[in-house]
Amino acid sequence: MSYRFIEDIAIADVAFEAWGEDLAGVLTAAAEATLNVMVSDLDSVALRNRRTVNLEAEEPDLLLFDFLQEVIFFKDANRLLLRPVNVVAEAREGVFKVSADLVGEELDMERHDLVVDVKAVTLHRFVVERVDGRWRAFVVLDI
Repeated sequence: MSYRFIEDIAIADVAFEAWGEDLAGVLTAAAEATLNVMVSDLDSVALRNRRTVNLEAEEPDLLLFDFLQEVIFFKDANRLLLRPVNVVAEAREGVFKVSADLVGEELDMERHDLVVDVKAVTLHRFVVERVDGRWRAFVVLDI
């Protein structure tokens, strides 16, 4: 697990720190952490449905913000709990890009131990940065 939850950041929010050796790694870890806020056991999510995501942004923090919003969108719009796989991220000519498959299944109240519902990613203390050669993100989710 390349993330940890942080206590006492905000009321009615959940905060976490995620990290990765590269940009794809931190995007993956942050998406996993976001889903783990909603479902206590990530392994309970069967990998049955696939959605492909292709995003780009001028900054890595905006790319992560949009990526996490996609995870939340599919949960809200299609009742899909999705995990990131095949994540490829790159920076070229001042543009950050990610291509990924989000794989999972429809929310099942009997099989998935639901924790809380994530409404959105907030910009409160939101950061994506390189620290000691690794990528680090700090995220606060509105629940």
